Amino acid sequence: MVTEYTTIREIVGPLVLLDRVEHATYEELVEVELPGGELRRGKVLEVDRDRVLIQLFEGTRGVDTAKTRVRFLGRGLELAVSPDILGRIFNGLGAPIDDGPRLIAEHMLDINGNPINPYARVYPKEFIQTGISAIDGLNTLVRGQKLPIFSGFGLPHSELAAQIARQATVLGAGESFAIVFAAMGITFEEANYFIRDFQETGAMERVVLFINLANDPTIERIATPRAALTAAEYLAFERGMHVLVIMTDMTNYCEALREVSVARKEIPGRRGYPGYLYTDLATIYERAGLLKGDKEGEVRKGSITQIPVLSMPDDDKTHPIPDLTGYITEGQIILDRSLHRKGIYPPINVLPSLSRLRDKGIGAGRTREDHAQLANQLFSSYARSKEVEELAVVLGEAALTGADKAFMAFGEQFERRFVRQDIHENRSIEQTLSIGWDLISRIPRAEIKRIKDEFVDRYLPKEAAPAAARGEAGR
Repeated sequence: MVTEYTTIREIVGPLVLLDRVEHATYEELVEVELPGGELRRGKVLEVDRDRVLIQLFEGTRGVDTAKTRVRFLGRGLELAVSPDILGRIFNGLGAPIDDGPRLIAEHMLDINGNPINPYARVYPKEFIQTGISAIDGLNTLVRGQKLPIFSGFGLPHSELAAQIARQATVLGAGESFAIVFAAMGITFEEANYFIRDFQETGAMERVVLFINLANDPTIERIATPRAALTAAEYLAFERGMHVLVIMTDMTNYCEALREVSVARKEIPGRRGYPGYLYTDLATIYERAGLLKGDKEGEVRKGSITQIPVLSMPDDDKTHPIPDLTGYITEGQIILDRSLHRKGIYPPINVLPSLSRLRDKGIGAGRTREDHAQLANQLFSSYARSKEVEELAVVLGEAALTGADKAFMAFGEQFERRFVRQDIHENRSIEQTLSIGWDLISRIPRAEIKRIKDEFVDRYLPKEAAPAAARGEAGR
């Protein structure tokens, strides 16, 4: 039953306070009719006896406290879903904006979804190939994982997100693969970049795109990731697809959350963000994973993997947004400004980056038997190269040993050949591992301590190994 009221008491920012309201419920959808006949939508934020606080998605400009009518619709914000959502572009609330045919809904789903019972989850252990060596080789993405990208303002996280979206695939999987891409608070130029990139590369047919522009209502931005995840849950658990959800930029989402919190006059937490920021982010990030099937040991078809992208204010990893995100997710990919200045794309700093599920998704039967040990050796060797660089600054290059110089050269080649790749270069995992072995061949054989001899004998390219790789480097 739809109930209508004209009892607006106060308007603050995007919020409207009503008196003498009966039977309103939290998150209930409302329809606001302005004196001129314009309709706007909102939802219930708080209910206190007969007082109700509403936030409007399109803002409160033009709302008249005496003549505006508010109707309570008796349901939450819902998303229309069907297999036809693939290849379509929606706004932040899930309304089509691509001039395509009318969407005939198979279901109307509440965008807030339901939390996944931890007991119903299956541990992630299937490799997803992104075609990017710094991720596939060292910080591997696993199906059902939550692996955020920590970036900084001005770094190419948009380009990296688009590249992952068009290249990602589950090797050897029988299920179809889909991308749900949620863009929050982006510019018109960025939106055009994503749309054009997906259309020109042919990836659009497997993408569902949700776009909230910087000049769109703040409240819509809060609904965008939830609408995207609702679409992902439908494709994954109703249609049996592997779904990769990319959300950029989560910092814009958190800023919108802070703006609404200030308007509600809530007690602020760290740096003015609401005290429930951790809980709110968890309700988004935890909508990922794999589910058990009906039978013992069976895995239900379909899965959701998340890559949230967030820009760190002042490149500060201790800022509340990356800090809390790191607690909830299973690692992070960190973009580095110094690598970006060197002209390296993608500027992924592999040393502070981490995938906590990497070892579960690689190895024999998934990638290759030598993958884990090769990755550990590459990490160790690159870290050693950075130590040698610092030593050279203090003592000068003349004081370095032959092994030190080999590691210094390794570090430069690692950044130029392994980390760096073209924005349209899609490397297979075999190509990534091959580049890694070629780089390892450039350090003394005696320093290869993290790989079994049987793998070294099998995969080390002997014809490319210099004298240093055979242990003949002098001091």
